[in-house]
Amino acid sequence: MRLSNHVGSTPLIQLGEKLFAKAELMNPTGSIKDRPAAFILNHAEKSDLIEPGDTIIEASSGNMGISFAWLAAERGYQCKIVMPSNMSEERKKTLRYYGAEVIEVEPGDFDGAIKLRDELSEKNGWFNPQQFSNQLNINCHYEKTGPEIIYQTRTDFNYRYPSISAFISGTGTGGTIMGVGKKIREYISDLKLIAVEPAESAVMSGGEPGLHGIQGIGDGSKFLVDMDHIDEVLIVSTKDAKEKAIQIAKEHGLFVGISAAANVLASERWIEKNNPEYPVITILCDRGDRYYSSLDELNLI
Repeated sequence: MRLSNHVGSTPLIQLGEKLFAKAELMNPTGSIKDRPAAFILNHAEKSDLIEPGDTIIEASSGNMGISFAWLAAERGYQCKIVMPSNMSEERKKTLRYYGAEVIEVEPGDFDGAIKLRDELSEKNGWFNPQQFSNQLNINCHYEKTGPEIIYQTRTDFNYRYPSISAFISGTGTGGTIMGVGKKIREYISDLKLIAVEPAESAVMSGGEPGLHGIQGIGDGSKFLVDMDHIDEVLIVSTKDAKEKAIQIAKEHGLFVGISAAANVLASERWIEKNNPEYPVITILCDRGDRYYSSLDELNLI
């Protein structure tokens, strides 16, 4: 039995009267990206697209790269991750500890990272998960994360909540919000699906890509997000998200990452504005220990 057999089944915890959060920081590497990485790699193995000794190459802001680096170490693959140079040093160090090679491009240049990934994959015959365009990324959350949320909302709270008012999530690839949203709407047709993005890179809101500090979301493109299924887009500034991350640690005992804090803050704002009848669900995407250098800038601890 491998550790990757135990991805998922994370707890749903209550952060407010109407706010519930899926604690994805409980996955093996501490992020939700363990789910699609394992899902994509399992599919590749079953389809004979990869075998031990082969090389995985992916473009990533950090978490998906870390998940693939871990899986590569577990299963006997080589791993190379292409990422913008402005990602946190903790993320880069974690990748290297798992044995992955980190290939850096210009700050914030996700298009360049994806282009270089594709070129190196094609040139060398390396396995390319293509996380930003891979339907399996959505399928993973449709088949796994979404059903968990539906079940837990009903059973973990003694059936007090017959419905869910909204699912609110930041978007990196868009796999989480599209997969979870599609599954929940099979049961709750009027579910509000709300995307979160950085104020400094508010592409879905009609703005231009830009540098920001909410690593893991707002990577400059909509990728897998189908805006026809999104009811609303909320923006959160990097500063507000960082301050919220520290507040969550001190008030809830949850050391979460900056994107998770952005999710919580956006959810709290939406609840205050809309006073929903039923709970709102969001995602605690990852742990905060890969953001020390980013959070220390605030001098709040």
